[in-house]
Amino acid sequence: MTLAAATDLAAATNENLANLSNTLIYSAMAVYTLAFFAYIAEWIFGSRSTVGRTAAALTAGDTKKAGAPAVTVQNAGGTAVLERPKVVTRAAAGARDVPDGPGAHGGDEQGDLYGRIAVSLTVLAFLIEFSGVLTRALSVERAPWGNMYEFNITFSTVAVGVYLTLLALRKNIRWLGLPLVTSVLLDLGVAVTVLYTASDQLVPALHSYWLYIHVSTAILCGAVFYVGAVATILYLFKDSYENKLTTGGKPGRFATSVMERLPASASLDKFSYRVNAAVFPLWTFTIIAGAIWAGDAWGRYWGWDPKETWAFITWVAYACYLHARATAGWKGRKAAYIALIAFACWLFNYYGVNIFVSGKHSYAGV
Repeated sequence: MTLAAATDLAAATNENLANLSNTLIYSAMAVYTLAFFAYIAEWIFGSRSTVGRTAAALTAGDTKKAGAPAVTVQNAGGTAVLERPKVVTRAAAGARDVPDGPGAHGGDEQGDLYGRIAVSLTVLAFLIEFSGVLTRALSVERAPWGNMYEFNITFSTVAVGVYLTLLALRKNIRWLGLPLVTSVLLDLGVAVTVLYTASDQLVPALHSYWLYIHVSTAILCGAVFYVGAVATILYLFKDSYENKLTTGGKPGRFATSVMERLPASASLDKFSYRVNAAVFPLWTFTIIAGAIWAGDAWGRYWGWDPKETWAFITWVAYACYLHARATAGWKGRKAAYIALIAFACWLFNYYGVNIFVSGKHSYAGV
Protein backbone atom coordinates (compact mmCIF):
# COMPACT_ATOMS: atom_id res chain seq x y z
CA MET A 1 0.00 0.00 0.00
CA THR A 2 1.39 3.38 -0.97
CA LEU A 3 1.74 6.23 1.49
CA ALA A 4 -1.04 8.18 -0.23
CA ALA A 5 -3.39 5.19 -0.06
CA ALA A 6 -2.59 4.68 3.63
CA THR A 7 -3.27 8.35 4.28
CA ASP A 8 -6.60 8.21 2.47
CA LEU A 9 -7.56 5.08 4.39
CA ALA A 10 -6.71 6.73 7.71
CA ALA A 11 -8.70 9.83 6.75
CA ALA A 12 -11.71 7.71 5.78
CA THR A 13 -11.48 5.74 9.03
CA ASN A 14 -11.35 8.94 11.08
CA GLU A 15 -14.33 10.33 9.21
CA ASN A 16 -16.32 7.16 9.87
CA LEU A 17 -15.41 7.33 13.55
CA ALA A 18 -16.52 10.98 13.67
CA ASN A 19 -19.86 10.07 12.09
CA LEU A 20 -20.25 7.19 14.55
CA SER A 21 -19.52 9.59 17.41
CA ASN A 22 -22.26 11.94 16.21
CA THR A 23 -24.71 9.05 15.95
CA LEU A 24 -23.87 7.90 19.47
CA ILE A 25 -24.34 11.40 20.89
CA TYR A 26 -27.77 11.69 19.26
CA SER A 27 -28.64 8.20 20.54
CA ALA A 28 -27.61 9.20 24.05
CA MET A 29 -29.88 12.23 23.80
CA ALA A 30 -32.78 9.95 22.85
CA VAL A 31 -32.17 7.70 25.86
CA TYR A 32 -31.72 10.70 28.16
CA THR A 33 -35.11 11.90 26.94
CA LEU A 34 -36.67 8.58 27.97
CA ALA A 35 -34.93 8.88 31.34
CA PHE A 36 -36.31 12.42 31.67
CA PHE A 37 -39.89 11.16 31.28
CA ALA A 38 -39.20 8.29 33.67
CA TYR A 39 -37.96 10.73 36.34
CA ILE A 40 -41.10 12.81 35.83
CA ALA A 41 -43.21 9.66 36.24
CA GLU A 42 -41.34 8.92 39.49
CA TRP A 43 -42.35 12.30 40.90
CA ILE A 44 -45.94 12.08 39.62
CA PHE A 45 -46.74 8.58 40.83
CA GLY A 46 -44.87 9.13 44.08
CA SER A 47 -47.16 12.05 44.92
CA ARG A 48 -50.15 9.77 45.42
CA SER A 49 -49.27 8.47 48.86
CA THR A 50 -46.54 9.95 51.02
CA VAL A 51 -46.67 13.56 49.95
CA GLY A 52 -50.30 14.16 50.80
CA ARG A 53 -50.01 12.50 54.19
CA THR A 54 -46.76 14.23 55.09
CA ALA A 55 -48.10 17.62 54.02
CA ALA A 56 -51.21 17.11 56.12
CA ALA A 57 -49.08 16.20 59.13
CA LEU A 58 -46.91 19.28 58.65
CA THR A 59 -49.70 21.79 58.22
CA ALA A 60 -52.31 20.49 60.68
CA GLY A 61 -52.23 20.62 64.47
CA ASP A 62 -49.03 20.49 66.48
CA THR A 63 -46.34 20.18 63.80
CA LYS A 64 -43.69 19.36 66.37
CA LYS A 65 -45.39 16.13 67.28
CA ALA A 66 -47.00 15.26 64.00
CA GLY A 67 -45.80 12.14 62.30
CA ALA A 68 -46.40 10.83 58.81
CA PRO A 69 -48.32 7.55 59.07
CA ALA A 70 -47.35 4.37 57.34
CA VAL A 71 -49.18 3.45 54.18
CA THR A 72 -49.95 0.00 52.79
CA VAL A 73 -49.48 -0.54 49.07
CA GLN A 74 -50.12 -3.47 46.78
CA ASN A 75 -47.06 -5.50 45.91
CA ALA A 76 -47.34 -8.39 43.44
CA GLY A 77 -50.55 -9.74 44.92
CA GLY A 78 -49.51 -9.01 48.51
CA THR A 79 -49.01 -5.89 50.58
CA ALA A 80 -46.01 -3.88 51.68
CA VAL A 81 -45.91 -1.34 54.49
CA LEU A 82 -43.83 1.77 53.86
CA GLU A 83 -42.91 3.43 57.14
CA ARG A 84 -42.69 7.20 57.39
CA PRO A 85 -40.14 9.18 59.40
CA LYS A 86 -41.41 11.39 62.18
CA VAL A 87 -42.07 14.88 60.88
CA VAL A 88 -40.55 17.63 63.00
CA THR A 89 -40.33 21.21 61.81
CA ARG A 90 -38.43 22.74 64.72
CA ALA A 91 -36.86 21.03 67.72
CA ALA A 92 -36.10 24.18 69.67
CA ALA A 93 -36.27 27.92 69.26
CA GLY A 94 -33.86 28.99 66.57
CA ALA A 95 -32.88 25.46 65.54
CA ARG A 96 -34.49 23.15 62.99
CA ASP A 97 -34.71 19.39 63.21
CA VAL A 98 -36.39 18.39 59.96
CA PRO A 99 -35.96 14.84 58.66
CA ASP A 100 -35.11 14.17 55.05
CA GLY A 101 -38.05 13.59 52.75
CA PRO A 102 -38.80 10.11 51.37
CA GLY A 103 -37.22 10.92 48.02
CA ALA A 104 -38.44 11.67 44.52
CA HIS A 105 -40.66 8.58 44.54
CA GLY A 106 -42.47 9.91 47.61
CA GLY A 107 -42.33 6.49 49.30
CA ASP A 108 -44.74 5.08 46.74
CA GLU A 109 -43.79 1.67 45.34
CA GLN A 110 -44.91 2.52 41.82
CA GLY A 111 -43.03 5.80 41.94
CA ASP A 112 -39.94 3.94 43.14
CA LEU A 113 -40.26 1.54 40.19
CA TYR A 114 -40.26 4.43 37.72
CA GLY A 115 -37.29 5.89 39.55
CA ARG A 116 -35.32 2.68 39.15
CA ILE A 117 -36.22 2.60 35.47
CA ALA A 118 -35.03 6.21 35.18
CA VAL A 119 -31.69 5.39 36.77
CA SER A 120 -31.27 2.37 34.48
CA LEU A 121 -31.95 4.53 31.43
CA THR A 122 -29.50 7.13 32.75
CA VAL A 123 -26.82 4.44 33.03
CA LEU A 124 -27.52 3.30 29.46
CA ALA A 125 -27.43 6.88 28.14
CA PHE A 126 -24.18 7.50 30.03
CA LEU A 127 -22.54 4.44 28.43
CA ILE A 128 -23.71 5.51 24.96
CA GLU A 129 -22.52 9.09 25.48
CA PHE A 130 -19.19 7.87 26.84
CA SER A 131 -18.81 5.74 23.71
CA GLY A 132 -19.55 8.84 21.63
CA VAL A 133 -16.84 10.81 23.43
CA LEU A 134 -14.40 7.91 23.04
CA THR A 135 -15.02 7.53 19.29
CA ARG A 136 -14.63 11.30 18.91
CA ALA A 137 -11.22 10.96 20.57
CA LEU A 138 -10.29 8.12 18.22
CA SER A 139 -11.40 10.12 15.19
CA VAL A 140 -9.09 13.03 16.04
CA GLU A 141 -6.39 10.88 17.65
CA ARG A 142 -6.15 13.11 20.72
CA ALA A 143 -7.97 14.04 23.91
CA PRO A 144 -11.65 14.80 23.12
CA TRP A 145 -11.73 18.30 24.57
CA GLY A 146 -10.01 20.52 22.06
CA ASN A 147 -12.99 22.83 21.43
CA MET A 148 -16.28 23.82 23.06
CA TYR A 149 -18.28 21.05 21.37
CA GLU A 150 -15.94 18.37 22.67
CA PHE A 151 -15.76 20.03 26.07
CA ASN A 152 -19.57 20.09 26.30
CA ILE A 153 -20.12 16.42 25.49
CA THR A 154 -17.29 15.41 27.83
CA PHE A 155 -18.54 17.71 30.60
CA SER A 156 -22.07 16.29 30.50
CA THR A 157 -20.68 12.76 30.48
CA VAL A 158 -18.58 13.44 33.56
CA ALA A 159 -21.48 15.18 35.35
CA VAL A 160 -23.69 12.12 34.86
CA GLY A 161 -20.76 9.94 35.90
CA VAL A 162 -20.45 11.87 39.19
CA TYR A 163 -24.18 11.38 39.83
CA LEU A 164 -24.06 7.65 39.10
CA THR A 165 -20.92 7.23 41.22
CA LEU A 166 -22.65 8.80 44.21
CA LEU A 167 -25.64 6.50 43.66
CA ALA A 168 -23.29 3.51 43.49
CA LEU A 169 -21.84 4.64 46.83
CA ARG A 170 -25.42 4.39 48.18
CA LYS A 171 -25.87 8.11 48.58
CA ASN A 172 -29.57 9.01 48.57
CA ILE A 173 -29.44 11.58 45.78
CA ARG A 174 -31.98 10.29 43.27
CA TRP A 175 -33.74 13.64 43.72
CA LEU A 176 -30.86 15.03 41.63
CA GLY A 177 -31.79 12.89 38.62
CA LEU A 178 -34.48 15.09 37.09
CA PRO A 179 -32.62 18.45 37.15
CA LEU A 180 -29.41 16.71 36.06
CA VAL A 181 -30.91 14.94 33.04
CA THR A 182 -32.81 18.10 32.07
CA SER A 183 -29.65 20.20 32.02
CA VAL A 184 -27.67 17.46 30.25
CA LEU A 185 -30.25 17.42 27.46
CA LEU A 186 -29.99 21.20 27.17
CA ASP A 187 -26.20 20.99 27.17
CA LEU A 188 -26.12 18.35 24.43
CA GLY A 189 -28.75 20.23 22.44
CA VAL A 190 -26.59 23.35 22.44
CA ALA A 191 -23.52 21.25 21.64
CA VAL A 192 -24.93 19.57 18.52
CA THR A 193 -26.72 22.65 17.15
CA VAL A 194 -24.67 25.71 18.08
CA LEU A 195 -21.23 24.54 19.18
CA TYR A 196 -20.65 21.64 16.80
CA THR A 197 -17.17 21.62 15.28
CA ALA A 198 -15.98 19.05 12.76
CA SER A 199 -13.14 16.74 13.79
CA ASP A 200 -9.80 18.44 13.30
CA GLN A 201 -6.32 18.59 14.72
CA LEU A 202 -5.16 21.19 17.23
CA VAL A 203 -2.69 24.00 16.85
CA PRO A 204 0.88 23.12 17.90
CA ALA A 205 0.60 24.94 21.25
CA LEU A 206 -2.00 22.41 22.42
CA HIS A 207 0.06 19.35 21.54
CA SER A 208 1.18 18.69 25.09
CA TYR A 209 0.56 16.12 27.80
CA TRP A 210 -0.72 19.07 29.88
CA LEU A 211 -3.83 19.01 27.68
CA TYR A 212 -4.76 15.72 29.33
CA ILE A 213 -3.94 16.94 32.82
CA HIS A 214 -5.16 20.54 32.85
CA VAL A 215 -8.36 20.27 30.81
CA SER A 216 -9.46 16.92 32.25
CA THR A 217 -9.27 18.28 35.79
CA ALA A 218 -11.13 21.42 34.71
CA ILE A 219 -13.94 19.26 33.31
CA LEU A 220 -14.15 17.16 36.48
CA CYS A 221 -14.18 20.26 38.67
CA GLY A 222 -16.92 21.84 36.58
CA ALA A 223 -19.06 18.69 36.79
CA VAL A 224 -18.75 18.53 40.58
CA PHE A 225 -19.32 22.28 40.94
CA TYR A 226 -22.49 21.82 38.89
CA VAL A 227 -23.77 19.08 41.22
CA GLY A 228 -23.07 21.36 44.17
CA ALA A 229 -24.87 24.27 42.48
CA VAL A 230 -28.01 22.19 41.90
CA ALA A 231 -28.01 21.14 45.56
CA THR A 232 -27.52 24.78 46.58
CA ILE A 233 -30.49 25.97 44.52
CA LEU A 234 -32.69 23.24 45.98
CA TYR A 235 -31.45 24.17 49.46
CA LEU A 236 -32.63 27.76 49.00
CA PHE A 237 -36.10 26.57 47.94
CA LYS A 238 -36.33 24.02 50.77
CA ASP A 239 -35.11 26.52 53.35
CA SER A 240 -37.80 29.01 52.27
CA TYR A 241 -40.39 26.24 52.47
CA GLU A 242 -39.35 25.25 55.99
CA ASN A 243 -39.30 28.90 57.08
CA LYS A 244 -42.85 29.30 55.83
CA LEU A 245 -44.01 26.24 57.77
CA THR A 246 -42.36 27.29 61.00
CA THR A 247 -43.97 30.73 60.81
CA GLY A 248 -47.42 29.21 60.40
CA GLY A 249 -47.70 29.63 56.65
CA LYS A 250 -49.36 27.18 54.31
CA PRO A 251 -47.37 26.48 51.13
CA GLY A 252 -49.15 25.75 47.88
CA ARG A 253 -50.02 22.24 46.81
CA PHE A 254 -47.34 22.04 44.13
CA ALA A 255 -44.61 23.39 46.44
CA THR A 256 -45.60 20.88 49.09
CA SER A 257 -45.60 18.03 46.57
CA VAL A 258 -42.03 18.82 45.53
CA MET A 259 -40.43 20.10 48.73
CA GLU A 260 -41.61 17.29 51.01
CA ARG A 261 -39.77 14.71 48.97
CA LEU A 262 -36.43 16.51 49.02
CA PRO A 263 -33.87 16.14 51.81
CA ALA A 264 -34.12 18.65 54.64
CA SER A 265 -32.50 22.01 53.98
CA ALA A 266 -29.72 21.18 56.43
CA SER A 267 -28.94 17.99 54.47
CA LEU A 268 -28.91 19.84 51.14
CA ASP A 269 -26.68 22.54 52.60
CA LYS A 270 -24.27 19.93 53.98
CA PHE A 271 -24.22 18.01 50.69
CA SER A 272 -23.44 21.07 48.57
CA TYR A 273 -20.73 22.16 51.01
CA ARG A 274 -19.07 18.75 51.00
CA VAL A 275 -18.92 18.37 47.22
CA ASN A 276 -17.63 21.93 46.73
CA ALA A 277 -15.05 21.55 49.49
CA ALA A 278 -13.93 18.17 48.15
CA VAL A 279 -13.24 19.46 44.63
CA PHE A 280 -11.79 22.87 45.57
CA PRO A 281 -8.21 21.54 45.99
CA LEU A 282 -8.48 19.97 42.52
CA TRP A 283 -9.57 23.35 41.08
CA THR A 284 -6.50 24.87 42.73
CA PHE A 285 -4.38 22.23 41.01
CA THR A 286 -6.14 22.98 37.70
CA ILE A 287 -5.04 26.62 37.86
CA ILE A 288 -1.49 25.66 38.82
CA ALA A 289 -1.33 23.09 35.99
CA GLY A 290 -2.57 25.72 33.56
CA ALA A 291 0.15 28.12 34.69
CA ILE A 292 2.84 25.47 34.22
CA TRP A 293 1.51 24.67 30.75
CA ALA A 294 1.46 28.39 29.91
CA GLY A 295 5.10 28.58 30.90
CA ASP A 296 5.96 25.75 28.51
CA ALA A 297 3.79 27.01 25.63
CA TRP A 298 4.11 30.80 25.86
CA GLY A 299 7.22 31.35 27.97
CA ARG A 300 5.37 32.91 30.91
CA TYR A 301 3.39 31.36 33.76
CA TRP A 302 0.77 34.08 34.17
CA GLY A 303 -0.25 36.91 31.89
CA TRP A 304 -3.74 37.88 33.06
CA ASP A 305 -5.29 36.42 29.93
CA PRO A 306 -9.13 36.56 30.23
CA LYS A 307 -9.35 32.80 30.79
CA GLU A 308 -6.64 32.92 33.44
CA THR A 309 -8.25 35.91 35.12
CA TRP A 310 -11.70 34.35 35.35
CA ALA A 311 -10.26 31.04 36.53
CA PHE A 312 -8.64 32.97 39.37
CA ILE A 313 -11.87 34.90 40.06
CA THR A 314 -13.70 31.56 40.27
CA TRP A 315 -11.07 30.28 42.70
CA VAL A 316 -11.45 33.38 44.89
CA ALA A 317 -15.27 33.06 44.84
CA TYR A 318 -15.20 29.43 45.97
CA ALA A 319 -12.57 30.26 48.59
CA CYS A 320 -14.92 32.96 49.92
CA TYR A 321 -17.75 30.42 50.00
CA LEU A 322 -15.72 27.90 51.99
CA HIS A 323 -14.65 30.63 54.39
CA ALA A 324 -18.25 31.81 54.73
CA ARG A 325 -19.41 28.28 55.59
CA ALA A 326 -16.88 28.29 58.44
CA THR A 327 -18.08 31.67 59.72
CA ALA A 328 -21.11 31.60 62.00
CA GLY A 329 -22.73 34.75 60.69
CA TRP A 330 -22.45 33.67 57.05
CA LYS A 331 -23.69 30.10 57.17
CA GLY A 332 -26.88 29.14 55.42
CA ARG A 333 -28.44 31.36 52.77
CA LYS A 334 -25.66 33.95 52.65
CA ALA A 335 -23.05 31.28 51.97
CA ALA A 336 -25.37 29.66 49.42
CA TYR A 337 -25.60 32.89 47.45
CA ILE A 338 -21.81 33.07 47.34
CA ALA A 339 -21.69 29.46 46.07
CA LEU A 340 -24.05 30.32 43.22
CA ILE A 341 -22.01 33.42 42.35
CA ALA A 342 -18.90 31.22 42.26
CA PHE A 343 -20.56 28.73 39.90
CA ALA A 344 -21.77 31.61 37.73
CA CYS A 345 -18.12 32.71 37.50
CA TRP A 346 -17.18 29.21 36.36
CA LEU A 347 -19.91 29.26 33.70
CA PHE A 348 -18.83 32.66 32.43
CA ASN A 349 -15.23 31.51 32.38
CA TYR A 350 -16.27 28.76 29.99
CA TYR A 351 -19.09 30.19 27.86
CA GLY A 352 -18.66 33.94 28.20
CA VAL A 353 -14.89 34.12 27.84
CA ASN A 354 -14.75 31.53 25.04
CA ILE A 355 -17.48 33.19 22.95
CA PHE A 356 -17.27 36.91 23.68
CA VAL A 357 -13.68 37.60 24.79
CA SER A 358 -10.53 37.19 22.70
CA GLY A 359 -7.33 35.95 24.25
CA LYS A 360 -4.60 33.35 24.02
CA HIS A 361 -7.18 30.64 24.76
CA SER A 362 -9.24 31.55 21.68
CA TYR A 363 -7.34 29.40 19.18
CA ALA A 364 -9.28 26.23 19.93
CA GLY A 365 -12.39 27.56 18.14
CA VAL A 366 -15.98 27.18 19.20
